[in-house]
Amino acid sequence: MEDILKAVVLGIIQGITEFLPISSTAHLRVVPAFFGWKDIGAAYTAVIQIGTLIATIIYFRKDIIFLVDGFRNALKRRDVANNNESRILILIIVGTIPIGVCGLLFKRFIEGEARGLYVISAALILLAVLLFIAEKRGSKSKGIGQMTIKDGIIIGLAQALALIPGSSRSGVTITAGLFRGLKRDDAARFSFLLSLPAIFLSGVYELYKERHILLDESLAGLITATVVSGIVGYYSIEFLLNYLRTKSNMVFIVYRILLGVLILILLGTGFLTNLG
Repeated sequence: MEDILKAVVLGIIQGITEFLPISSTAHLRVVPAFFGWKDIGAAYTAVIQIGTLIATIIYFRKDIIFLVDGFRNALKRRDVANNNESRILILIIVGTIPIGVCGLLFKRFIEGEARGLYVISAALILLAVLLFIAEKRGSKSKGIGQMTIKDGIIIGLAQALALIPGSSRSGVTITAGLFRGLKRDDAARFSFLLSLPAIFLSGVYELYKERHILLDESLAGLITATVVSGIVGYYSIEFLLNYLRTKSNMVFIVYRILLGVLILILLGTGFLTNLG
């Protein structure tokens, strides 16, 4: 029962923080350390993200069908370059390449030293500063349909930074989107669509690679955390899109800084250790 309760807590944390620009990996690393639980590891984190992946697919199912149909029709007309739907799909594909390459090249670092709490606190604070600058300097005038290949490449490169725990996948991509002039809610919407291939590939890869370790730990707990993260994640998407239509990211910026500083204080006082 204790393992199931822990799984529910972890699933709720994953579902809320995967889409808000406050870093799911940081919270899944810090909360267990705070309660004295062992680090769940990068593999467990990647697998329960499948729950939020399913939530994203369900929430954006009409968008996904629209993009795929548009791409297929554009191929028939041989008009891929000038078709909005096909261009957005290409942007998602192009934007996924950097995180895939970096994930393979720096896998050992990402699953090891990068999970240290000092790294996480620094990433939380630094990304908050960048998000603040993007909020102030971004024109917030473009929609997804006006994005260029250059926009997709830059946001895709930014997504690769999400491999560093504490940076936040949605945080770095929304920040890059704002720098490229996207409206807040459009930056978030593209961020969620862009996350689909990366979360799917990492989740399936880790599930297969670490299948023996994961199954030995607690299959019931893993399934519970994944299901809970999906349910909570669905409503987190809806909340953030509605929120950013009328409000800024300032509350998330302040939260990131406060959390980063709190982690440093707890490390400094010995309440937390860098190893969790």
